[in-house]
Amino acid sequence: MSEAKISPRLAVVIQLVTMLAGTGISFAAVPPASDRDPASCAELVRVAVANEVAASNDGTKHMFRSRKQTPQGSQTRLYVETREAMAGMTVAYNDKPLAPEQLQGEENRLAGLAGNPEQLKHKHSQEQENAEHTLRIVKALPDAFLYQYDGEENDTPGDDSHRTVRLRFRPNPAYQAPSRVEQVLVGMQGVVVVDPVARRIARIDGTLFKEVGFGWGILGHLDKGGHFLVEQRDIGNGCWEISRMSLDFTGKILLFKSLAIKTDEVFSDFRQVPSDITFAQGVEMLKAEEVKLAENHKPGATATDPKSH
Repeated sequence: MSEAKISPRLAVVIQLVTMLAGTGISFAAVPPASDRDPASCAELVRVAVANEVAASNDGTKHMFRSRKQTPQGSQTRLYVETREAMAGMTVAYNDKPLAPEQLQGEENRLAGLAGNPEQLKHKHSQEQENAEHTLRIVKALPDAFLYQYDGEENDTPGDDSHRTVRLRFRPNPAYQAPSRVEQVLVGMQGVVVVDPVARRIARIDGTLFKEVGFGWGILGHLDKGGHFLVEQRDIGNGCWEISRMSLDFTGKILLFKSLAIKTDEVFSDFRQVPSDITFAQGVEMLKAEEVKLAENHKPGATATDPKSH
């Protein structure tokens, strides 16, 4: 995803919500008490957002693993970011490898996509639209909310040398959402955690404190109490990726169809792949990785379970 490479995982989070509804300042450490006023907190967010936007132009691509837990069970998938579209393959349900016929179905689906340029083009277009929507949401964060210093956090027990800054946020009454993409922000409050050294957003934990309509209320709404959590981390070489996202929303679609989303997804095992990799090459990488996982599940194998990475 060379254009607007907001992480595809973050795009999934924001798109689920929105579909339903230059700075040179450097912060080398946690800001001192004198800089914890609302204006300084907002500036810290603005700096972090500027870096998130700058990172959206990074053409680095990865192969990674996800494990999504829902009330119906779990699904483990492998993904490869390619220059044409994201290639994804299911490898386990409820931590059990796919049966041969299920695996064949996955391979047939991917082969069909790889051999259909029009479908690939459509898939790529959808992914880019999701990324653009995400970018608009991220860009709106400094202006859409008012921020208040809420303490510091240490994600590495025993190491106090690197602490993150926790800020509480609530809607800015002066903010006017420019489109329905940003409209969901007016009903959200919560906590954002910023890494002041990397100047990146480490976590966003938001809750809808009121019902939020989308499509002017005609298409439906999200109920009060809806919640989402997004965690991001440095996976090496200064590259940040989403490591976890949790969604819990209810509402209505087209006024009568009930909506219920409840998932908790963890992303792991990130490995960089060539930036010019094609979709077909990505599919071959997925198949090779699936074979390795299958070998690890044979009796006597000592490799790690898919859910543990």
